[in-house]
Amino acid sequence: MDLRPAMNNRVRKPSSSARLDALLREVRACRLCQGELPLGPRPVLRASATARILIVGQAPGTKVHATGIPWNDPSGDRLRKWMDVDRDTFYDESRIAIIPMGYCYPGRHERGGDLGPRKECAELWLPKLLPLMPNIEFTILAGQYAQQHYLGDRIKDSLTETVHNWKEYYPRFLPIPHPSPRNTMWLKRNAWFERSVVPKLRARVAELLRTMK
Repeated sequence: MDLRPAMNNRVRKPSSSARLDALLREVRACRLCQGELPLGPRPVLRASATARILIVGQAPGTKVHATGIPWNDPSGDRLRKWMDVDRDTFYDESRIAIIPMGYCYPGRHERGGDLGPRKECAELWLPKLLPLMPNIEFTILAGQYAQQHYLGDRIKDSLTETVHNWKEYYPRFLPIPHPSPRNTMWLKRNAWFERSVVPKLRARVAELLRTMK
């Protein structure tokens, strides 16, 4: 009995890239928190199944919300300087994925500064997104929200202490302060970070990018 026609009609499972692309469309269409967002929903993230570097930040600011481009602000300028990459490389999602803890602009504190990322994003989407990015080898954790989620009970009592003990998590993870201009004073008080940690960040990024050409 010839089984070839039946085999040809067999339904093929979508590739991980196709499944991730479909999921990203679903994420970008998410309206779960619509009533809680002062500027409305506009999920901002970038990912691909081939990316080997993942950047995890906090949540988009107003400029990122307006443009739909992650890290398209002074924080992004500082992060790119720390990583020693240009904008073209930074936004090459085939190599670098950018998935913050919150995907939409959350609003501002009454006392100033943006609110923290809403928890719904990580709870709903991360368990679906991360398995479709099997090639991630290095995750940059920018700020305490990212560090709390990815490092769990391995974090220290403060962000400063967590970053200072970066060797415990490297080379899989690297905790860093958020590169926001609001943290300029922290950087001045903790000069060891740019002297000792940033070179390791650059080396790991350069190593992975070199092998992805």
